[in-house]
Amino acid sequence: MDFTKETEGEIVIHTINLQRVTYKEAESFRKEIMEDIVEGKLKIIIDLFICEYLDSTFIGTLITLTKTMMQFGGDIKLVVFTTDAQVLLEKTRMVQIFDTYRTKEEALKSFDKKK
Repeated sequence: MDFTKETEGEIVIHTINLQRVTYKEAESFRKEIMEDIVEGKLKIIIDLFICEYLDSTFIGTLITLTKTMMQFGGDIKLVVFTTDAQVLLEKTRMVQIFDTYRTKEEALKSFDKKK
């Protein structure tokens, strides 16, 4: 399975189980996250822990989802562990848009700090 989903309290965690995420996965992933947003699930973690590469289409999808979530008053956090993915987000200045964390646990705790 390319994506898995779990819930911890009111936080939904979507894990991407691919080393490379591209335009091929972008639309189905967008639809999955949008379903949660429309259902009122406004605390989402996107776990990219094993991802080494994100193409521009997938990054664009993450931006669109983040903007949509902000309109609904929610928040999306990213878990980015691999150096390659982190460097890509830094070079494209996407780290200024996304809240990124090294582990899922750090991302979960960050929601507690916002209360």
